[in-house]
Amino acid sequence: MLARLLEDEYGLDDVEIGMHTTFNRDLELESIDLVTLAGMLQERYGDRINFAEFLAGMEFDEIIELTVGRLVEYVVTGLKAAEAS
Repeated sequence: MLARLLEDEYGLDDVEIGMHTTFNRDLELESIDLVTLAGMLQERYGDRINFAEFLAGMEFDEIIELTVGRLVEYVVTGLKAAEAS
């Protein structure tokens, strides 16, 4: 999803993305990009993953330092919880 977002929005198709990649510092994503990503997650996972709620529970500094790995952990945990219920 991130690769698609970067390609669609910025024409970048060769960006390396790993678990330690930060959305702000490494990918230089803006808040509107996070909104787009939230929409992509909603489209893919429905109500099982609420990215806006995930971000709302964070302090500003945490959002600035958010890594791909932390988002992946949130998605995996959310999907497992939805599966269990």
